[in-house]
Amino acid sequence: MKMGSKEDNIQSGSGMIVDFIKGRAFYLLGILLFLAAWQIACTLKGFGDFSEAFSPLSAALALLEMARNGDILHHAIPSLRRVLVSLSLAIVFALPTGVLVGYFRQLEQITYVPFQFMRMISPLAWMPIAIIIFGVGDVSVTFLLWLVAIWPLILNTVHGAGRVSPLWLNMAKTMGAKDMGILSKIIIPAAIPDMLTGLRLAVGVSWIILVPAEMLGVPDGLGYFILDTRDRFRYDQLMATIFIIGAIGYLLDSANRWLISKFAWKI
Repeated sequence: MKMGSKEDNIQSGSGMIVDFIKGRAFYLLGILLFLAAWQIACTLKGFGDFSEAFSPLSAALALLEMARNGDILHHAIPSLRRVLVSLSLAIVFALPTGVLVGYFRQLEQITYVPFQFMRMISPLAWMPIAIIIFGVGDVSVTFLLWLVAIWPLILNTVHGAGRVSPLWLNMAKTMGAKDMGILSKIIIPAAIPDMLTGLRLAVGVSWIILVPAEMLGVPDGLGYFILDTRDRFRYDQLMATIFIIGAIGYLLDSANRWLISKFAWKI
């Protein structure tokens, strides 16, 4: 009896593994095709004289070296800290702003042109101003990342707050609800899906801008390390760092997609 139960457990476990692999077969195929294309490009000298250093094998060996000597954690943790701090500050500023602008039509009309004007300016154009005001260091990087993150958060929140059905609002007002009650009980819950979408966009753009932002004289971070590997002609570590940036970005986006699937709902 026990033996049969043990065999059933083994078969059940094997079936789960097979189902897991089948469900992700095309994802694995995509990874293999990407690595194969990368290797073929290096084999055909697509990166010139440095093709061998840029190959997946060289990058993997450099990645192991960086894991052993602690370079990955030493530079990834400061980068993540800067992004999370700037996102936290952006959320504190952008979400209340977006809710108010989306709810009060006159405020939306007042802010429309300035918001659209400001969001179209590349954050990299603010680099000299950030250095002049805050100096070289973490504060300048945090400011640039904050400036990147606020616009998708504000605009998506405005969209979510502004598309609430007027019938809901009229019904709430008929029942005696005031502006604060409407905002807290109707507008904010209704805008949650758009808020989470804005957060996902903000995380993605912030992570992309992080690398050039960390070239503003900070002593660590993945953007700094890319310049360091270039100056030391360690192109294998450079490619490994690019891989790390992409992998962390993918994990951050996956976390945001999980939040959207978990907490978002459709009106």
